Amino acid sequence: MFSEKVHVMNHPLVAHKLTILRDKNTSVKDFRELVSEIGMLITYEATRDLPLTTKVVETPLCKAELPTLAGKKFAVVPILRAGLGLVDGVLRMVPSARVGHIGMFRDEETLEPHVYFCKMPKDVADRDIIIVDPMLATGGSADAAITEMKKRGCHNIKLMVLVAAPEGIEHLQKVHPDVDIYVGAVDDHLNEHGYIVPGLGDAGDRIFGTK
Repeated sequence: MFSEKVHVMNHPLVAHKLTILRDKNTSVKDFRELVSEIGMLITYEATRDLPLTTKVVETPLCKAELPTLAGKKFAVVPILRAGLGLVDGVLRMVPSARVGHIGMFRDEETLEPHVYFCKMPKDVADRDIIIVDPMLATGGSADAAITEMKKRGCHNIKLMVLVAAPEGIEHLQKVHPDVDIYVGAVDDHLNEHGYIVPGLGDAGDRIFGTK
């Protein structure tokens, strides 16, 4: 159904934490912590292809030539505001990463997303990019965010989400077939209001306690 560019986390810890996340009775505090924890676990998979080099280290027993990251420049870009909930998990895995921010509003008539804010590291075009957002529903926001990063010269772009609808994945595969998608779970469908089912509700409201 999906291309090899779609990576679904078939991992017991991710599945378990997502189930708690989906529960409508989960508190704001626990929801926020779980978003960060799942983000950290997905980051583990999304960074599997980071290049390595070696360096000489003196252990308590001897000198040894051992693997270390090759210094590849890396940036995490949350889609405001819900994407902010995933940033801490990524940074716990890659503390040296830079953070860019991209904000969008949706036109009430056309429903098309428009970028209203975009602040990036000056050398963003030279960095590997992970765009983060808890939900991939129709794919409109992710499409706009990826397009904006490509306008800024970025080539190696990944998208990381907790929960996705098949419709959103299929849309992104059509418009951005070069982008790898890392997702905690693929849900059943979108309802008539554009919400993912079974989903987890409005991620932004649940992360920030605004509903």
